[in-house]
Amino acid sequence: MLDPVSSTPPRRLEGRSAVITGGGSGIGLASARRLAAEGAHVVVADIDPVAGKAAADEVGGLFVPVDVTNEEDVKRLYAITRETHGRVDIAFNNAGISPPDDASILDTGIDAWRKVQEVNLTSVFYCCKYALPHMLEAGKGSIINTASFVAVMGAATSQISYSASKGGVLAMSRELGVEFARQGVRVNALCPGPVNTPLLQELFARDPERAARRLVHIPLGRFAEPEELAGAVAFLASDDSSFITASTFMVDGGISGAYVTPN
Repeated sequence: MLDPVSSTPPRRLEGRSAVITGGGSGIGLASARRLAAEGAHVVVADIDPVAGKAAADEVGGLFVPVDVTNEEDVKRLYAITRETHGRVDIAFNNAGISPPDDASILDTGIDAWRKVQEVNLTSVFYCCKYALPHMLEAGKGSIINTASFVAVMGAATSQISYSASKGGVLAMSRELGVEFARQGVRVNALCPGPVNTPLLQELFARDPERAARRLVHIPLGRFAEPEELAGAVAFLASDDSSFITASTFMVDGGISGAYVTPN
């Protein structure tokens, strides 16, 4: 959130380059705004050329059209960032999907399973694989991978491939955070609770009862706003989190800490 004294973000990221996948909407867009406000040169990567370019233009950044499931696209993304800004300091690997045909394991087909795994998990593998060499060369960097609170908790209202993919993101982030810690690169898994984004709004429109079942379990009594997640991203990107790596960084309104939610 904003500095309570100045009511404007601190300039913790002055001159650093930040790559954000899925930067055209939701948490990605809010993070593009926040990182730019903190002084970063933002590179917005998105499969949607209209939303992606609009986001980049808004923050004075660079738009790179990217299909995060395409290895060459991802490799090119970080090469362009390095060529443009001379460095890759921050990688916020945030792109993801939650389609309606991903539900109970009893109802989810293999094509739906594979599509979610490709977008949500394999893309993070590619992004880490091609961001890391630039950071290792510089001897520093921060990678933030969007996992989810469902990576650490089970849900009776299932999205089986989504949950499995986010569990994979969490495990991969932890391992990379340990592997590269002494080489100056920090890797953390951001684990949001339900966030008021187009994905959640679509769920409400499609199945209000299912969405309402989620809200009742949040101790804070509401969904997060994208800007609240962006504040966490900015913290993890900055030197304020210099002793944090391989972490499960929960921003979930208290869901994972609750035994019984308050009345």
